Amino acid sequence: MTLRTRRTAGWAALLIAALLCGLGAWSYGQARDDRSLAHAKARDTALAQGKRRLATLNSLDGTDAGRVDAGLRAWLDSSTGPLRDQLKRTAKADAKTLTTAGDTARGKVTAAALTALDERTGTAELIATVDVEVTPRTGAAGTQRKRFGATLARTADGWKVKALTAIGTGGGR
Repeated sequence: MTLRTRRTAGWAALLIAALLCGLGAWSYGQARDDRSLAHAKARDTALAQGKRRLATLNSLDGTDAGRVDAGLRAWLDSSTGPLRDQLKRTAKADAKTLTTAGDTARGKVTAAALTALDERTGTAELIATVDVEVTPRTGAAGTQRKRFGATLARTADGWKVKALTAIGTGGGR
């Protein structure tokens, strides 16, 4: 190869590299402002917060009155709308029942998905499977598997559970 051929090849490689960098920058700029990216972020946020709130609503330490009260406050903090109103209305009776029983439950969301998300209205629909590890005051501990459908609502404090429905396992025919 002659010196002139090497210089031409070097300039050509530099031009191709510059074009690829420019194309990459343009592509990144397009994706950064992409509505689907914003929607994906909103979906991920709603899903993560919905899972956390659902786990909280399936957890409570019933070993003493103070812990029961703290658990009921956590339930109220995880809910909004009609569900929160119902929990608030039954809080005194729930506290008495839960303190008397003395059971402890710890919920863990094992699978979840959003089935709908409306960013404009600030609502989402979530389905989830929750394993609830129950430790009774007396007797053996065990794990219950539950399935839920939840309506989430966006609030100033993030996504909270507005409605909660148990979903049957549908095993029989």
